[in-house]
Parts: sequence; structure tokens; C-alpha cells
Amino acid sequence: MTKLFSPIALRDLTLRNRSVVAPMCQYSSIDGFANDWHMVHLGRFAMGGFGLVVLEASGVVPEGRITYGDLGIWKDEHIANLSRIVDFIHSQGAAAGIQLAHAGRKASTSVSWRGPDELATEEQRRAAGYEHWTPVAPSAVSHDPNDSDFQVPTALDKSGIQRVIDGFVAAARRAETAGFDTIEIHAAHGYLLNQFLSPLANFRTDEYGGSLENRMRLVLEVTEAVRAVWPAHKPLLARLSVSDNAEGGWTVEDSVVLSRALKALGVDAIDCSSGGFAQGKIVSTAGYQVPFAKAVRDGAEIPTMAVGLLGDINEAERILVDGEADFIALARGALDDPNWAAHAARVLEEDYSLWPIQTRRVLGRDKVLGIRS
Repeated sequence: MTKLFSPIALRDLTLRNRSVVAPMCQYSSIDGFANDWHMVHLGRFAMGGFGLVVLEASGVVPEGRITYGDLGIWKDEHIANLSRIVDFIHSQGAAAGIQLAHAGRKASTSVSWRGPDELATEEQRRAAGYEHWTPVAPSAVSHDPNDSDFQVPTALDKSGIQRVIDGFVAAARRAETAGFDTIEIHAAHGYLLNQFLSPLANFRTDEYGGSLENRMRLVLEVTEAVRAVWPAHKPLLARLSVSDNAEGGWTVEDSVVLSRALKALGVDAIDCSSGGFAQGKIVSTAGYQVPFAKAVRDGAEIPTMAVGLLGDINEAERILVDGEADFIALARGALDDPNWAAHAARVLEEDYSLWPIQTRRVLGRDKVLGIRS
């Protein structure tokens, strides 16, 4: 058996293989509700053989959305639609995860291809939050003063910080009710938790700013609070921007320190991405973030997910065999080929079992699979 298609366990969750669909924002919700677009978008990856499908960044509070079109999990009414998607993912043999998120100062931005005319009524526009709101952040500094889509945020006070923690906790409880197998705390890509971590965005002088210990405080408080309500038998993930890719920013070494602390609090794997701040500079090439996954895996002795232009099947297998990561996560690659995992199994093992039974007879393998034409 190849490494990519060897099962792997995180706590009591055993994934059928090590291919993961990374969270991808669709900006297709109204008032945070999942809909038919999300069902079809996500369901096809489960049908395509992936081991774990992770839903997009989902706002834990309404003001934490990147845009008015973000998926949400800030109220109980969201649960039923999410549960429908989870049930379908499970029916296809995959596990289901959801990324819990707060955009911080990158909230209240526009959806590039949508406008108010697409929302039929004033009530829909109000529910969707189309009218921009004032975002919050560790400090009252815009994400990018040269981009009018980003506002100057309000610096969070202690009660605001507690609202963030409470939002993550309540969202985790809803994710459990919806039936998710795992949740991922989003502390990457320049969003709120990443803003607290990074010297590029955090200019506080209280216990949440200054030293590395202080800048890590909110992420650790959120993690501890979420782990306390998330079932002990279910794994907890965290996504980090392992490096800001910017001078004076968050570093790989910082991420190793944080990952050790997250592991001690009950995080089971780190999803290793990078960047997210306007100052960051990096060239995206195939496998460009794999060294981050290896550095965290080796330095913190915790399983990691590699992500970022990893569509080459043989290279994905090599990354796992060489111990550079424990999972291969695809976003753009999965969009390009929702059946990537099933194709990879055919290439690496000549195994057709990941194809849904309804589709196998068209593969030219009827006799081998014992299916009547």
C-alpha cells in the first residue's frame, strides 16, 4: 500500500487516506447559511475519493466574516443545512471538517463578482450584511491603507476579546451537533488570530501584545476553550501561517514554539500554510509550502498537512514517504480535479475502489470489478 492511501488515525477518527480538501471560501451564502451550491461543491470531493473534506472559513460571529457572502456558524439555525452536507460527505466514505474563523481587520470586504442587485430584497440585503460594518482587530490599523476595501478597525477591548473566545466555543458546539468529525481553528492568512500572533498587525501593550508569549495568548485561550467543549475522542486541527514571509513578521521558529503549545492543549495536527499580510512576499511554485510542514512536524513533533500547489500525484506520495508531512491538502488542485484522489489511487495502486459504485462500470474495468454492464 502506498503512503498516500494508507489509513491514518487522529484520536478515534480514522481517515481512509491522507488526501484532504483544504477550506476554500465560496462567498455564496446569504446570512451565513449553507445552500445547494455548498452541497454540490463539497459533495463532489467526497465522491472523488478524498479522505477528509474541510468546509470553508465559517464565521463564528457575524462581524467576523470576510464578506457578507461567507458561510457562518454563529447561530443554531445554521446547523441543519450544515448537517445535510456532513451526512452526504459521510455517505461517500469521507470525513467532514469545518474551519472556524474570524477575519478581524480583513472583515467587511466586497465580493468581487457580486453586488446588491443579486440580493432581491432590502431584507435580504440587510440579512446578508451587504452594508459594510466596522471590523475589529488587535490594533486600530488597516490591513492595507492603499486598498479602499479595507477599513481601519476598532481595537478589541477585554470584553471584545471574550466575545471572540465565546464565539469560537459556541461554534465548536454547533459543529458537534451538525456531526462534523473534526474542526480547524483558523489562525492563518492574516485573519484575526494571525493578527494577534504577528508583529505586523499587533501593536498592543497589554497582555495580548509585545512578547511572543503575549501575542500567542489569544490563540491559546481560544484553543483551550474549544478543546474543553469539543469531544475528547474527536481530533482538533489548527491552521497556521507558518511564516508571514515578511521582514519583522511571524517566523517559522515562532510557529514551532506555538505548535508545541497547541499540541500540549490537545491539537492533533497543524495545517501549514503561509502569508496573509500585505507586507508578505513569496513566489507560489509547486510544493512551495512543504518546507513549512516539515519544519513544524520535526520541530514540534506533531502531524502536519502540507498545502499549496500539490497536484502532482507522484510528488505527493514522495512528500509523505520522505516524512515531510502526514497529509496532502489540495484546494486549487481539487477544484481542477474533484476526482484527484480517485485518479491518484488508480495511478499509484491501480485501485478503482474510491470511485462511487454507480460510476465504476464506465471505467472499462467491469470484469475486474465484477460489475455487470
